[in-house]
Amino acid sequence: MRFAGLKRKLLCVTLVFSVAAMAQGSPNALPALGDGLEMSTGAERQLGDRIARELYRSTAYVDDAILGDYVEGLWWRLMAAARVRGELTPDMDAQYAWAIMLGRDRSVNAFALPGGYMGVHLGLIASVDDADELASVLAHELSHITQRHIARMISRQGQQAPWMIAAMILGILAAASSPDAAGALIVGGQAASVQGQLNFSRDMEREADRVGYGVMTQAGFNGQGFASMFQKLLQANRHNDTGAFPYLRSHPLTTERIADMQARQQLQAGAAQAKDGDTAVAHAMLAARARVLADTSVDSLRAAVTQAETELSGTITTPLQSSARRAGLLYAAAWAAGELRDPQTAQKMWARLQAVASTQPQSAYQVRLLGAELALSAGEAGRAMALLDQPTAASNHLGVDETKDKKPRAETLLRMRALTMAGQSGAARAAQTLQVWLAERPRDAQAWQLLSAASTAQGQTLRAIRADAEAYASRFDYAAARDRYAAAQDLIKRGTAGNDYIEASIIETRSKQVDALLREQMRER
Repeated sequence: MRFAGLKRKLLCVTLVFSVAAMAQGSPNALPALGDGLEMSTGAERQLGDRIARELYRSTAYVDDAILGDYVEGLWWRLMAAARVRGELTPDMDAQYAWAIMLGRDRSVNAFALPGGYMGVHLGLIASVDDADELASVLAHELSHITQRHIARMISRQGQQAPWMIAAMILGILAAASSPDAAGALIVGGQAASVQGQLNFSRDMEREADRVGYGVMTQAGFNGQGFASMFQKLLQANRHNDTGAFPYLRSHPLTTERIADMQARQQLQAGAAQAKDGDTAVAHAMLAARARVLADTSVDSLRAAVTQAETELSGTITTPLQSSARRAGLLYAAAWAAGELRDPQTAQKMWARLQAVASTQPQSAYQVRLLGAELALSAGEAGRAMALLDQPTAASNHLGVDETKDKKPRAETLLRMRALTMAGQSGAARAAQTLQVWLAERPRDAQAWQLLSAASTAQGQTLRAIRADAEAYASRFDYAAARDRYAAAQDLIKRGTAGNDYIEASIIETRSKQVDALLREQMRER
């Protein structure tokens, strides 16, 4: 995996939690494989935190709220289904992070990590044809987590210190993207055979297939998504994988699983469900966003604009696929033009997109979010707020966690940006809203950064620095957080930070807590 140059010095391969080749399975979950796990859910979460810390520091990590909402909207549905089926126990539910991390990588991959973390490459979102295919990948990986396959494999490596295991997993993720890197990962003179040690066991894979299929269909997704996703894997495998499908190295297909998929695909053929046009168009736009966001070089952005202008220069009919294709091209072009600081082209492409994709709730919602994003990039806070103030159709495809009755994160964060840009009174409203948001989501680094900006706009220096420090702490970067707190304490000592005694007290307390966390983190190294 390339979640940025994940330190090739990171050790040789002994485990894998890389994603997935999947097949459809029976709707009945298999029993959990084996008993007597030595690793508790709390210990597994701690291990996951250590790995996540390195991934958050990677330059390839991307916190895109719009794509995050889309993936998490599917994820929350799958988790709700896993609870109903009894796959997700209360202990795991409470202890694990249940966090999805997006990687700016064009390869097709996703991977489960200890403690409920889930990595998804933008290339996967860009390559799947619909939400069902994406849900099949997420369901398969969720099942590796709920069946505790990761902990079982780690328990077999019980002689290894936790920090060593974390480093090994990071090494595996690095190796998944580069076969050359795999051969170079050596520790203490020990080298391991990559091919034989990268995979979950075959029994674990079959279990993840079958449990994942049951969870997916319980959540209301079309089980055909499993079969069509597997078909993509088969096709890539036949073409001797060129590197676009890392899981074909780290997760090779077996004859048995392929045969199982083919048989189940035939059974599903008569039960295929009609495609929902609104969902298809919304997915096409988000897939286009992932495709462009995976490579934001100037040449790539210009190519997205040129492609839309070229392909849509003539008259095109509008059956379902053509509508989705057009929406994807226009979305990519509008977003790319915005990144190129070309507001006129961005607005032109967005207006054409609105004409194509604003007749159905999900599609219209994504068009409005993009419009608000482009307006903010052009410094037009009022236009952004006008778009965001339009009513939103409730839909679990939009990233809403149905257990919490909250607005999607992307909409909330865009609104906070618009309020802060609008002036001091708007910044005060944004800060108040963000404080409530962060009380429930203290690990939302982007929200902390927006709170810092809103506090700065109000001249509240200490609050801005503390929010900045918390943004670092939420990503486990305690050293950077400590530096920010030290800067705040220096202002307090010099008497140049005003008379916010409550904030000064909070900073003193949090500084000590972060120092303790940093010392613990250093002991792990």
